[in-house]
Amino acid sequence: MLNRSTSRTRLRGLLAVGAIASLSALGLAGCSGTSSGGASDGTIGVALIVKTTTNPYFVAMEDAAKADAAKAGVKLTLAAGKKDGDAATQIQAIEDSISRGDKGILITPTDSTVNSAIAKARKAGLYVIALDTAPAPANTVDITFATDNFAAGEAIGKWAAAQLDGKAAVIGLVDLFSNQVASVDYDRDQGFLTGMGIPTKDKTKNGDEDPTGTYTGGKGGTYTIVGNQASNGDEADGRTAMETLLSKNPNINLVYAINEPAAYGAYQALKAAGTEKSTLLVAIDGGCTGVKEVSQGIIGATSQQYPSKMASLGIDAIVKLAKTGEKPQVSGGLDFYNTGSQLVTDKSVAGLTSISAADGAKICWGK
Repeated sequence: MLNRSTSRTRLRGLLAVGAIASLSALGLAGCSGTSSGGASDGTIGVALIVKTTTNPYFVAMEDAAKADAAKAGVKLTLAAGKKDGDAATQIQAIEDSISRGDKGILITPTDSTVNSAIAKARKAGLYVIALDTAPAPANTVDITFATDNFAAGEAIGKWAAAQLDGKAAVIGLVDLFSNQVASVDYDRDQGFLTGMGIPTKDKTKNGDEDPTGTYTGGKGGTYTIVGNQASNGDEADGRTAMETLLSKNPNINLVYAINEPAAYGAYQALKAAGTEKSTLLVAIDGGCTGVKEVSQGIIGATSQQYPSKMASLGIDAIVKLAKTGEKPQVSGGLDFYNTGSQLVTDKSVAGLTSISAADGAKICWGK
């Protein structure tokens, strides 16, 4: 787990906001003082429930929430799953928030199994905001603040297709889960394939596209999908997933990974096989470690997202709701509020907006 100081988190959070959109776009400027909502003493209680704290992405989210809660006089309670996919711990944390009489909940829902607990919280009068991962259906929560994960995947898919320059693509997909369904998982995977110009079928399901065919991104060419393997967003499991894919086809030359920890695990397997230099590796996250890996040539491109911004918007939204009754709004044309993403690569592609690893390092999160 990678931690960072609160001051560094806040600085990078502000830089990330400036790079994409200001908090004022939602009218959610930070507030201070007491509230007319929440507990009987006027304190605003908020629970932040993340998937796990073994991923620096969620640590950055916690850091930003703690800083904003302290500024606004919010009583913040933190909870996290023991690992990615731990729905039971999230459900218990929701129950605890209801019992405390919190004003709201910020949650990165692990999957749809937490939906009934969220519904119970909303019925009890809590305002529930999803961060990072939009639930299915979207109206399970009051609003979601998240990256447009499909667009983030599409960007790295377009980049990869351009880098292939018409060469045949032999693709390994390192996904999140094998036995759970989460929107962040299929949105990123399906976005990547769409960016590559590979026809997809059910956009809420991974692995049902044709295993061979033609991709139309870049100069276009033929493709073979070797398979989809789950990583649980974890480095060690990412390596195992890549080893399994290589055992099926050692000629893989393009790897999509759900996030940067999984991508680095995949890289270790590729390096052990002696194919790391001939394989394009793309991911999504934009953490400081991942951005450094882009600068080192380990990851070719990543889509940078902004967990600190999500948490800040969430705290500010619940404070504003408690004080004024005003609720945040979704982005135009979407069923969530898009906190934005940027393609980070040192091999830019004409017509595809990106920033360098050096610029990405200025606004990254984690260490």
